[in-house]
Amino acid sequence: MRKVKVAATQMSCSCDIDENIAKADRLVREAAGQGAQIILLQELFETPYFCQKEKADYYKYATELEENKAVNHFKKVARELGVVLPISFYEKKNYARYNSLAVIDADGEVLGRYRKSHIPDGPGYEEKFYFNPGDTGFQVWKTRYAKIGVGICWDQWYPEAARCMTLMGAELLFYPTAIGSEPQDAGIDSRDHWQMCMLGHAAANLIPVVASNRIGVETDEDSSITFYGSSFIAGPQGNKVAEAGRTEEAVLTAEFDLDQLETQRIEWGIFRDRRPDLYKIITTYDGERNV
Repeated sequence: MRKVKVAATQMSCSCDIDENIAKADRLVREAAGQGAQIILLQELFETPYFCQKEKADYYKYATELEENKAVNHFKKVARELGVVLPISFYEKKNYARYNSLAVIDADGEVLGRYRKSHIPDGPGYEEKFYFNPGDTGFQVWKTRYAKIGVGICWDQWYPEAARCMTLMGAELLFYPTAIGSEPQDAGIDSRDHWQMCMLGHAAANLIPVVASNRIGVETDEDSSITFYGSSFIAGPQGNKVAEAGRTEEAVLTAEFDLDQLETQRIEWGIFRDRRPDLYKIITTYDGERNV
């Protein structure tokens, strides 16, 4: 048996970067105290979700990987506690800006970075103003405890991303996110749809999925988003094994036997019976086989 305990966290964020990092630190330590070995924090937790409005002033939040406060802080925490930490941050690289994530192994070393592939654009979620499309492609990292794949927020709506990471050997999938109400229509509640998409990734790939969302109301001028939390951990049949509420700070944990899950994936036959020679249409935008 090769067991691993994972954790999802959720919290509100203020305009004070140091305060947000301190709050995230407390949640990581709480999760580690419960035995968690891989701990997920939410998307862009250093700051409020600044993408509500298109403001050039917010470009200042971007930093190079080597200089990012959260990454450097949690490198030390990972080494101290012996935990794996995927850390979301706003990355600056020359004149490019990315919604990125650094994977910190349990020895405090950064194994690599992932840059968000799918960039949304809509009222309250104006990410194309702030981020270049990610250029790293989907990746899987062999950490001390498991092979993990990580997508960021809007990536979670794409089954192709989850399948690619699983095909690359991921044993667990992690999705830091920031999602809540729609500023243009307070009647829209996407929580169930959001969760259902990722439960589908878990079921279709027979792989656990961990999702961390933020909580709280964040307002920027005439725009306001109520982030609905509801972070969760899904089992390999698409079953929720742990779930947080909409408003409270939380730490969720669950344990999985990775050897048992690998046997199940093989026995079920879904990867044996794949027909990638028939899937070329998925590489087109319009569904036409010929240009």
